[in-house]
Amino acid sequence: MAAPADTSKRAEVTRRARRAEKAPSGGWRTIAAKEMADHLGSARFFVLLVVVAIAAVVPLIFVSNEITAQAPTLSGLPALFLALFIASNQTIGLTTVMFVGILVPLVGIAFGFDGINAERNQGTLSRLLAQPIHRDDIVNGKFAAGIAVIALMIGALIAFVAAAGIMRLGIIPAPEEIARIVAWFLATVLYASFWLAFGLLLSVVIRSAASAALVGFGTWLGLVLFGSFLLPLLATTIFPTNTTGSVDDLFASASAQQLFVRLSPAQLYADIGGAVLNPRVTNVMGFGNLDQAVASREQLPTLLSLDQSILLVWPQIVLLVGLTVALFALAYVLFLRQEVRA
Repeated sequence: MAAPADTSKRAEVTRRARRAEKAPSGGWRTIAAKEMADHLGSARFFVLLVVVAIAAVVPLIFVSNEITAQAPTLSGLPALFLALFIASNQTIGLTTVMFVGILVPLVGIAFGFDGINAERNQGTLSRLLAQPIHRDDIVNGKFAAGIAVIALMIGALIAFVAAAGIMRLGIIPAPEEIARIVAWFLATVLYASFWLAFGLLLSVVIRSAASAALVGFGTWLGLVLFGSFLLPLLATTIFPTNTTGSVDDLFASASAQQLFVRLSPAQLYADIGGAVLNPRVTNVMGFGNLDQAVASREQLPTLLSLDQSILLVWPQIVLLVGLTVALFALAYVLFLRQEVRA
């Protein structure tokens, strides 16, 4: 009768030994901490921080000067503090949101394009996998570190713009305005996550870091800077208007052009940022210049609440989240299936 008991004890001891041999579940935290320390101490971080800071400060200077010059006219304008982020100036014609929308993809790709292939080329990937961690902890840790560094960078710049606006204009933001800025910050981090996942995918698929950077920055140029021109041209190529010359062909081609542009991540982020930061009913997708803001106050003073603004662009938010998850999942699966040699 003692034999079954001894067998069960030995089986329990074996199970405990196997559990003890398993890699710790928090291995991705160790990798994320190491990667984050490397990012914060790298020249890449400081260069990108300076570039994004300049892009944020330039429109702040012009817009704050215009607000100061038009202070009697703009007095009492609702959500005036948000003009620091979404108001344009005739001199530069771009807002802080536009500058961020252009440069954040560059930051995301820069922190992700060499995440895996650099480890492979340096011969440290096999050593990393020899440690007591799960293989997927490498991808998870690198992605988490990139997001943390980008969120820290964006948060610091938003805080700087807000503090400079308060000191320069003497305008204290209302709780509703602070909530909108926080919502825009989260949307910007989500937008950066998409491009970071794309850069991480490139680092998994392309062995050369230089080639991955070239493909990543080329995609950034095509979708962000020239997307409004290239995407309609691509839609026209796939759905030409001169097939039969009928009205249906013209409508199908125009619908395809609009769909291609609306599915662009840059356009999705522009829609989200415009709706979240601009509560005005008259111009949901952009603040416009300050003269237009005064005119809109005289015509339609109604403002959207934050939840209404979010509901307005909820499809764009869901689509951007889906695209980000899809890219990260693809990079995750491909990395787990790759062969790593010493």
